[in-house]
Amino acid sequence: MKIKILFAFALVLSTSQALAETLLERGEYLVRGPMGCGNCHTPLGPDGPVAGQELTGRLVDKNEAFTAIAPNITPAGRIAEWSDAQLAVAIREGKRPDGSTIGPPMPFAMYRGLSDNDLKAVVAFLRTLPSVESDVGESEYNIELPPAYGPPVGSVADIPRGITAQYGAYLAGPVAHCMECHTPMGPNGPMLEKAGQGGFEFHGPWGVSIAPNITPHEDGLAEFTDSELAMMITQGKRPDGTMMLPPMPYGYLAQMTDDDMAAIIAYLRVLPPLPDPE
Repeated sequence: MKIKILFAFALVLSTSQALAETLLERGEYLVRGPMGCGNCHTPLGPDGPVAGQELTGRLVDKNEAFTAIAPNITPAGRIAEWSDAQLAVAIREGKRPDGSTIGPPMPFAMYRGLSDNDLKAVVAFLRTLPSVESDVGESEYNIELPPAYGPPVGSVADIPRGITAQYGAYLAGPVAHCMECHTPMGPNGPMLEKAGQGGFEFHGPWGVSIAPNITPHEDGLAEFTDSELAMMITQGKRPDGTMMLPPMPYGYLAQMTDDDMAAIIAYLRVLPPLPDPE
């Protein structure tokens, strides 16, 4: 009985905290925190994100398949001409107002699960950013983009916030899209039956980094404590002191609340344990 009372109290407290948060506060937290939008949309200098250029766009990846340029998403960019509803569809479904499809690496497989309220908060916050002129060019794709990433998304309800694996799955999936990078890719995107197995390669100025296994298998996270995992996620620092490589958005993930971090770790602990890909 005591446990049930404590759980109910925690749920009420979490709900009241969520209600006290404004739409803009939630949007700012998501964009500058776990969603890490600036990891692709903010120009990088030798010392990190360029001051005064937040979300003004940059070249994200250039390879044989495509040259991906994340556009300026301040009110000075192309989104100024889009309605809030059109911007929401672009974020969650990868569809521009003219009907064209937005290409990778935008994680639409994950963003399709963003709740209506969180999506609304993100759009509202983007509208408040300083307008900064920046023409970073257009993406070019040597691959055929799909006409859509799925049927139109209907209403997506909120996941109750709390230190639960359920909320952690929402944060690690639709919000922070951890599972997009840490899951093997198939012809239709992440193979979710192998969620968290790792193995995806990233090529960049740092060389090649391989997304590690984040399931509770001995090849993955089994040997790490919760505090060690939190340090790795937010600081890119392993327990032995060695540093991890980009493109993990450590600085953005470091803005997460302790409860949200704990929820993500709770979710990772209950993933089916999988060995590293062969």
